[in-house]
Amino acid sequence: MAYALEIGILCPAKSIYDQLLNINYGVREMLLAALKANFTQSKRAITVSYPVALKRVLLLICTILMSGVCLAEGKVATSYLPADTELDSSIPTPESVLGYNVGEWHVRHDQLVNYMYALAAASDRVSLEVTGYTHEQRPLLLLTITAPDNRSKLDSWRADHLEQINDGTKTPADAPLFLYMGYSVHGNEPSGANASLLVAYYLAAAKDERVTELLANNVVLLDPSFNPDGLSRFAQWANMHKGQVLSSDPEHREHREGWPNGRTNHYWFDLNRDWLMLVHPESQARITTFQQWRPHILTDFHEMGTNSTYFFQPGVPSRKNPWTPEGNVRLTNALADSYVKAFDSQKQLYFSQEGFDDFYYGKGSTYPDAQGSVGILFEQASSRGHIQDSINGPLSFARTIENQFTISLAVFDGALANKAALLDYQHNFFRDTAALAKEDENAAYFLHEPLDGWRLNKARWVLEQHHIDYKVPSTDMTVDNKTYGAENTLVIPLAQPQYRLIKSLFSTRQTFTDNTFYDVSNWNLPLAFDLEYGALNARDLRRAKLSQSAPSQSETLPAIHSDAYAYAFDWHHFKAPALLHMLVAAEVDARIATQEFTAKTLSGERVFSAGAIVIPQGVPQPARLTEVLSRAAQQAEVPVYSLTSGFTTTGLDVGSRSMVPVKAPNVLVVGGEGTSPYQVGEIWHYLDTQVGMPITLVEQDRLARTSLSNYTHIVFASGGYDISDSVVKTITDWVKQGGTLIGQTSALYLFEKEKWLDIDVSRRDDVSKLFSQKNLTYGDRSAYNAQQLIAGSVYKTRIDTSHPLFYGYDAAELNMFKTTNMIVASNESPFVIPARYVDSPLVAGFSASELASEIGGSVAVIAQPMGRGRVIGFTDDPQFRGFWYGTSKLMSNALFMSEAID
Repeated sequence: MAYALEIGILCPAKSIYDQLLNINYGVREMLLAALKANFTQSKRAITVSYPVALKRVLLLICTILMSGVCLAEGKVATSYLPADTELDSSIPTPESVLGYNVGEWHVRHDQLVNYMYALAAASDRVSLEVTGYTHEQRPLLLLTITAPDNRSKLDSWRADHLEQINDGTKTPADAPLFLYMGYSVHGNEPSGANASLLVAYYLAAAKDERVTELLANNVVLLDPSFNPDGLSRFAQWANMHKGQVLSSDPEHREHREGWPNGRTNHYWFDLNRDWLMLVHPESQARITTFQQWRPHILTDFHEMGTNSTYFFQPGVPSRKNPWTPEGNVRLTNALADSYVKAFDSQKQLYFSQEGFDDFYYGKGSTYPDAQGSVGILFEQASSRGHIQDSINGPLSFARTIENQFTISLAVFDGALANKAALLDYQHNFFRDTAALAKEDENAAYFLHEPLDGWRLNKARWVLEQHHIDYKVPSTDMTVDNKTYGAENTLVIPLAQPQYRLIKSLFSTRQTFTDNTFYDVSNWNLPLAFDLEYGALNARDLRRAKLSQSAPSQSETLPAIHSDAYAYAFDWHHFKAPALLHMLVAAEVDARIATQEFTAKTLSGERVFSAGAIVIPQGVPQPARLTEVLSRAAQQAEVPVYSLTSGFTTTGLDVGSRSMVPVKAPNVLVVGGEGTSPYQVGEIWHYLDTQVGMPITLVEQDRLARTSLSNYTHIVFASGGYDISDSVVKTITDWVKQGGTLIGQTSALYLFEKEKWLDIDVSRRDDVSKLFSQKNLTYGDRSAYNAQQLIAGSVYKTRIDTSHPLFYGYDAAELNMFKTTNMIVASNESPFVIPARYVDSPLVAGFSASELASEIGGSVAVIAQPMGRGRVIGFTDDPQFRGFWYGTSKLMSNALFMSEAID
């Protein structure tokens, strides 16, 4: 029996056979195996001979297709590719390896990896390398794709390219382009990573003119997933909520991710803010790859709100970083012609030059701009699952993938169309950058830190990762009548190719053409690392005796002697909390010196500041104490000194009652819905990776069922809290019995409400009253609102270094990173408020003068006794993005030094 079925009404350009290709892979294979015995197809119809039993199955499928209800939203790879693409049949399709069509399910990272390996094994155009591993030990892949004949040339091509960049020599017209295609730095924006399957397959298998021309004399570097851990977390979420019949209702749980969601990496950090400070292994591997290749173009594929359409750069013209040259903007505009052409042909909605900017160099689409490459941001409206209703109609996952694939090909088209301009641009960039450096009134910057080698070495490491050249003084250096020790100083000359990036890392700019920022307005490295820094003019630089940069060296540690009276170490080392935690975990009895003292050590007299840790031999200690101390000191790289007597030259004696016993912290961090996963993740990351301390994470809706008596400290990060009166009473009683309660940023609203702190926290109306609306129009509202925000600026505080929260700090002022316009007022005494913002607090970045002035003099840190316990509040986020090392130790002080607060 034969049937001819027309489906032109449903899908004029598709035959039933085409429709069958796009249903569930397993069902499709069974059906086609049964039907392939005898069928013919035309452009609009298929004629199939089959048993009567299969007639009913096929009619059911056709009924479903005609009704618009989808068994699956995916499509075979060839359905995404340009029409009539000739393909190499020996190259495996994604569906043949995955077992399902692209877009039918959200690909897990392990599945993506398997396919990329299969592709590299089958194609002589593709090579694959693992560039690193995520926190969860997922491999970070890089596919290098080019014509087979180019394989032997790659090393010389890359070497020549880097030489041209660093020397400024003219690039030959026949030189290759290097195109870095990066996808899905946010794990719950997965259309990019899923599209990378198609891009890789197309480049490996296609025989058409487009691919042949592209690969003949160019190299595609394909990074299929910037964030494997987040991608896998979101794939699990989306797939576990998928039914056989898809739900497009935006309220469906599939489209409403639970806390902490898949956007972030393992520690819940936004990896698209980590391109500069490189806190995470994903970023470190990516920047190593970038610097190895210095691509002409780097793409950064994202998603945005479901009711949007598609964004591509250029962004808002007035919000470009001032160190990015106009030539970059012109090239970005020229490349966009290809995107316009591609989407116009498909009648696809899109926009550019609004909403997004090119300011912060710590993002993927902007970091390349500081270095002669062209970074490009793409934002696809998100289905946040498999299909979701939007104002533009149902948006399927497959459609989002198709758009990302379309634009990926358009990037290739644009690159080839503008190849000469791209090659010339990097030469012009070098020339113009050298001219800027020559005109700069400063010839170099220097960094200095005499007490904590860890932070200086961390700065050194960051410079090295970005290929920023620095020197070390061979003798002590004098600037403005102040001498800086050679062993504690780095000098960064400005006359080098990374001039623009250096200027951004040392910027204290406070005024901008446009005061609206998509992200932070400052990222000054020495301010973040709490390093002394300054500028050198040409004369200062000539006078300085400098040698080539040398790798960072570990501090030489003193020997620990078993016959010592006691042992002591300073608290100013960044890793001192890690050392103390190892000791208390080993049940070592340690004491906090609450005042400065001078003690005799085996190497002579030494001054120990308040906050120093003392380990006396005259109290019960673990067996083999010296071995425990030595091993922990070596691991933390913190010097421990052997004291010869309990009698000190000045200050506290070792047996003083002002030597406060250290109480081992057992920390509960409140998380869950309503709390900021970013801040909770920062606290977890700091304590886990820098201190080595485990935490107990409890979601706020479980606090009522949690016994608080097991914990010494409770930490509330930023968030909106809905806590019952009974839980509030339980927490209050717990504090009064000796617990330490810590809150930061918006958690202080809860602390104010429950009278845990005697503070007055500003509301939105309080801030808006600072700004006049007189003579404004409706069109001014965005600028008016932007003035009231602090997206990310540096503020100076005056701190009390005698207070336990600021033990280990040697200067009277400390720079904090402010990301909120929240203002905290209190009339409490200076004994309770150890840190206030100075009267003119803005140091770097944008803040409206009205707002900065109001913040001046307000509370930055408060520590208020309650019964036998205490409550600590931080107005700002001390662990901001894991790199604000100047303040991140405040959390350790709140945990270890809290017993010294009375």
